[in-house]
Amino acid sequence: MKRNRALTLLVGGVFCLAVMSLYRMLELMQGAELHNLGDTPSGQVEEDLSHLQKKIDRLEHLLSGNNDLLAMLRDALVQRKESWGTGGVGANLSSDSTHRKGGSLPGCQLVEEMTNAADGVQLLNVYHLLSFDNPDGGAWKQGFEIHYQGNEWDKQPLELFLVPHSHNDPGWLKTFDSYYQDQTKHILNNMLVKLTEDNRRKMIWAEISYFSKWWNDIDEQKRAMVKRLVGTGQLELVTGGWVMADEANSHYFALLDQLIEGHQWIQKHLGVKPSSGWAVDPFGHSPSMTYLLKGAGLSNMVIQRVHYAVKKHFAQQQTLEFLWRQSWDSSPRSDITCHMMPFYSYDVPHTCGPNPAVCCQFDFHRLPGGRVFCPWRTPPQPITEQNVQERALLLLDQYRQKSRLFRSPVLLVPLGDDFRFVDSSEWDAQFKNYQKLFDYFDQHPELHIKARFGTLTDYFQALQRHLSAAATTLPTLRGDFFTYADRDDHYWSGYFTSRPFYKRLDRKLEAMLRATEILFSLALAEMRRFHGDRNLVADFPAQEHFQHLTTGRQNLALFQHHDAVTGTARDHVVVDYGTRLFHSILNLQQVLQSSAHWLLLLDKSLYHHNQSKPFLIMDDVISAQDALPQKTSLTLSEESKSLIVFNPTEQQQTSVISVVVNSLDARVVNAETGRPVTAQISAVWVEPSRASKEVFQLSFLAELPPLSLIVYHVTKASAGSAYRARYIFYPHDNLPAVHAEHFKVSQPDGPEADNTLSLSNRHFQIWSSAETGLLQKLRLQSGLVSEVQVQFLWYGTRTGAYRERSGAYLFLPGEEGAQLYSSSEPPVVRVSRGPIFSDITSCFQHFTHTVRLYHLDGHAGRSLEISNMVDIRSEVNRELVMRLISNVASSNRFYTDLNGFQMQQRRTLAKLPLQANFYPMTSAAFLQDSASRMTLLSAQSQGVASLRPGELEVVLDRRLQQDDNRGLGQGVTDNKLTASLYHLLLEDRMGGTQSSQGGGGASVEHLSLLAHLTSLALCHPPVTMVARSDIQMPKLRPFQPLRTSLPCDIHLLNLRTLEDTQEVGSPSHEVALLLHRKGFDCSSAPEPLPLCTWSSDKEVNLDDMFYPLRFRSLRPSGLTLLLKDDEPSSAQQPPHISRLQPMEISAYRVEMD
Repeated sequence: MKRNRALTLLVGGVFCLAVMSLYRMLELMQGAELHNLGDTPSGQVEEDLSHLQKKIDRLEHLLSGNNDLLAMLRDALVQRKESWGTGGVGANLSSDSTHRKGGSLPGCQLVEEMTNAADGVQLLNVYHLLSFDNPDGGAWKQGFEIHYQGNEWDKQPLELFLVPHSHNDPGWLKTFDSYYQDQTKHILNNMLVKLTEDNRRKMIWAEISYFSKWWNDIDEQKRAMVKRLVGTGQLELVTGGWVMADEANSHYFALLDQLIEGHQWIQKHLGVKPSSGWAVDPFGHSPSMTYLLKGAGLSNMVIQRVHYAVKKHFAQQQTLEFLWRQSWDSSPRSDITCHMMPFYSYDVPHTCGPNPAVCCQFDFHRLPGGRVFCPWRTPPQPITEQNVQERALLLLDQYRQKSRLFRSPVLLVPLGDDFRFVDSSEWDAQFKNYQKLFDYFDQHPELHIKARFGTLTDYFQALQRHLSAAATTLPTLRGDFFTYADRDDHYWSGYFTSRPFYKRLDRKLEAMLRATEILFSLALAEMRRFHGDRNLVADFPAQEHFQHLTTGRQNLALFQHHDAVTGTARDHVVVDYGTRLFHSILNLQQVLQSSAHWLLLLDKSLYHHNQSKPFLIMDDVISAQDALPQKTSLTLSEESKSLIVFNPTEQQQTSVISVVVNSLDARVVNAETGRPVTAQISAVWVEPSRASKEVFQLSFLAELPPLSLIVYHVTKASAGSAYRARYIFYPHDNLPAVHAEHFKVSQPDGPEADNTLSLSNRHFQIWSSAETGLLQKLRLQSGLVSEVQVQFLWYGTRTGAYRERSGAYLFLPGEEGAQLYSSSEPPVVRVSRGPIFSDITSCFQHFTHTVRLYHLDGHAGRSLEISNMVDIRSEVNRELVMRLISNVASSNRFYTDLNGFQMQQRRTLAKLPLQANFYPMTSAAFLQDSASRMTLLSAQSQGVASLRPGELEVVLDRRLQQDDNRGLGQGVTDNKLTASLYHLLLEDRMGGTQSSQGGGGASVEHLSLLAHLTSLALCHPPVTMVARSDIQMPKLRPFQPLRTSLPCDIHLLNLRTLEDTQEVGSPSHEVALLLHRKGFDCSSAPEPLPLCTWSSDKEVNLDDMFYPLRFRSLRPSGLTLLLKDDEPSSAQQPPHISRLQPMEISAYRVEMD
């Protein structure tokens, strides 16, 4: 009976709250509109009143929709009541798990439609089948002997395309600019001359970063020649990305952004669209990249760096060409035709056929007398009339052997290597000698070969013609190609973590770029609306800001190169990359500050741009490319200081904002409502046991609507009015004296000192060791208790007779495996407790480890924050690892994300060496069984493994003194003081499954909705700015462009202002709107439910979703916003209804009002 009354009261309370909220919203809107009338031109008053009337109508619509919300709540409550009536379902399960099992979350049906398809090749099955025994294959050392009869091509001649290429790394042993000056510009200059000499010659080019730089250096006559070569098909731009991107560490935002940057440049200057991808050097391959390529309009791709055992298996099965399909897609719409190169490398000795000693003889750059030679000691010979027959037949034998690995008689043979064709002489040597061989083939039809220079388009068109004529299709494949090994047990899992400082800086720039793109686009739209004539504010430096945005895009894009974000470049090149990232962060902060300044002003006429003295300054300041951010110290007084907080996410966020102040007593109020907010004063620790006497950390709770700028006022308060954190230091024999005179500090003694530490909030409780401060156990509010133990370990590297040791690329641990971290001095263990957060910090010699829980009511308080500050600069050949040990019965399976876009099942295989079982983690990894899931969300890319059931370990940093013989020529010894940040989630599961050990296809799994929302807040934290105090403070009002959060599963990937097609370097009226509808796991639901909504429909109304923003026009387009990909219904009229399927990214070219 009491429960019935409670239910009735709860439903009634929700209804009253909803109605009051709607009236309050109307009141605020009316106040804001009337307030605006004072600074609105008189001619617009009528129009503004009309807008207000429309908003009132809109509120009525919302009130109507509120009834649906209440009905949904009522149904959920009825289901909860039924679960109570059955007495629950077990001590370790939450009370609402019954209705979860029924899939009550809207949208679950859509996600569950993405079934685990059984057709085609599943790479996890291939790994299960392979023995990885690596026998000697003869001439093709990692393969097998290839045989043919000689009559296989009698009916269908061998159709061969020799594809000249030059792989130009945008930074590796030299910086980007040095490579360009020394090599790349000469390659492209010669390309122009040599291709023009003979229209039978062809070439492909991939790196638009270099091509665009060269384009800026050449005159109009040469540009016309380039356009002619592109138009006739002699020169093909492949992939079209700014770089040939890494596919392990790069986040999908950056992968797509570098693709957009390249494609937009090609469209603007050459008017063409890439159709084929070329990825011969990234160290492993991800299906996330193939999804982006397909969405950008590409149909075909070539990959190279795949585990040699997988290549051999595919060659035996003749499946080196396949349709690569997304694991979650049961339809062929994501398919892309993929060609896997079968041999060791993309250089000439490993591309003409299986015998490198023979193929090297046909790399005419290695002719005697040059700087490059054949290591097999048989040099090439110039082709003459006397030797052409013998040479042609020797080469044809290699072509025929290679052809037997494929199902069609169409053969792709690359011709090139790193930075090839620099000298004019190489062009002549390669093209003239090969042309003589081709002419010989043409003159002898009995050889049944048609050979010519070609591009990827030439090759794939011929392949498709053959497949169509034969009425056959290629097999489908699902999965990814990690972790790569090029020979023996040399697994390239080291680069998943190498140079972690810069991997973190990469994500900092990514978050800043996205936040700035969005706010800049909103500011321009608001300016045009405000003026009414669609013009911008005269004093607003839109063109200068747009140039900063463009440079930021290009520097982030450059860092996605497969020797940049990977941490595999020379030291001075890493500094060059870091400097570019650092400068772009500073310049983007200027754009963000300026855009926020204009949007916040109540009286827009007061806006004045002064870059030397900006109105807003950043709270976080980075002083150098290798320095961690530092907080700006705020001097408080009775005069209020304005803090501006920007929420760059599309969701309402409850966030903890921390600033450094000079006062122990501070008061924070919301500037709009005048209401004080909960705050906490904590110590700033300059040493593990010594707090600063001058500055203190002020933390407060901020309620941040989506994409909003909210103003808070901070003032000095009366003594003792602010809550101060309390500290406990756990003693050991050598504990230094604690200096924190402004804070209550205690040290337990006796039996109390040995008790387990414990912290809790309303969602969970944790227990940690009093000796080390490291986590031991976690209990959810539902009653689920899990062992979650944190350990730190060292890996060493091989010693003794081994020639190769761990380096920038390779992880080759010593035979002893991981060794538990130990230190001569016990750690300082410091516990803090406060109303906003409580934490446990362990200060070891090589790292400081903190676990923090937030005292937040909503879902934001459900995760445990873990942060590490690592410094291993004193070490030699060591790698530091953080391991989580749980009692999740995960068997040999775990899941890691691919580029932050999708989750991929992994299997730890005993038949593989330890280093082979490490995989890239861009932003998430989890373990699960049928009852629970443990998820680690990460703010940076790192290597991760689950070497035993229930365990997850992350490599934090690597310091290695030697080169690993992959061309870099140095070790990794430029380590920095490096921060890493995570959130740990433990969740109940109902209706979840855990596959048994052994074979079987990979199950398609997604992050939970709670994990998605937590990861969003982790990767895109609020941006805090401070208004200058040395000027007269104008009136500010908050900027809230959206009335409500976007649906829970729809992510605003970007709102990117496009370049004006008429005015170079200027922003256009159009922006790229990129939305990603995420798939989420339906076996658990956030508790409490978040404020956002779900939709069970594939079609969504974008006008409703973004209200009150209006779209003057909206045109669906391809992912890189090429005009040729725009849907024909351009300038589609409202309502703008769009089809958004789970996992899919949708792109629109829009004009905003």
